[in-house]
Amino acid sequence: MKLTNLFKAALLAVTVSTLSGCGSMHAAGNLEEGAWDTFNHIWDRWVEAEGDIGHAVVWEKKVEEGVALEDVIDAINAVGVNRNIKNVGELPLSEELKARGRESGAIHVMSFCNPDIARDMLDFSAAMGAMLPCRVTIVEKEDGLWLYTMNMDMMIKMGKKMPAELKEKTMSVRNTMWEMMEKGAAGDF
Repeated sequence: MKLTNLFKAALLAVTVSTLSGCGSMHAAGNLEEGAWDTFNHIWDRWVEAEGDIGHAVVWEKKVEEGVALEDVIDAINAVGVNRNIKNVGELPLSEELKARGRESGAIHVMSFCNPDIARDMLDFSAAMGAMLPCRVTIVEKEDGLWLYTMNMDMMIKMGKKMPAELKEKTMSVRNTMWEMMEKGAAGDF
């Protein structure tokens, strides 16, 4: 009797894991090219940061020595203007903290959006709305200013395959965000 129950439990476990595996395999078959490389990059950063998921899923870039906060902001905004992505808001968070009596190094959050591409992305996956708008955050640390933005390769490559036209549009946003990081870090506008 005990052997029969053990057999049933083992059979159930194998069935559940097989069905789960089939779903995983089906989902994996829907991924964009480069998904596993992106996953491995994120995994390595997660391990490197001892489990800090924020570190794992962002791009970061140190601002060059001598580049002022205002120059970083101007450079990022210039890229937005040149690449047709609208600045939809800025939050000078460190200024708000100072107004509340809390000293802070610079923290400045910049939000950008191309409304047409955002609409197309939401038509593809409404859940992507949680990632809108795209942001670049400037953070002052002990060794200077740093830029952070979401690793858009994660969103594009690790997600379900997009129609070619949408992928082209999202890649243009991805490249714009990367250019903002590059030019912002150099104060190049």
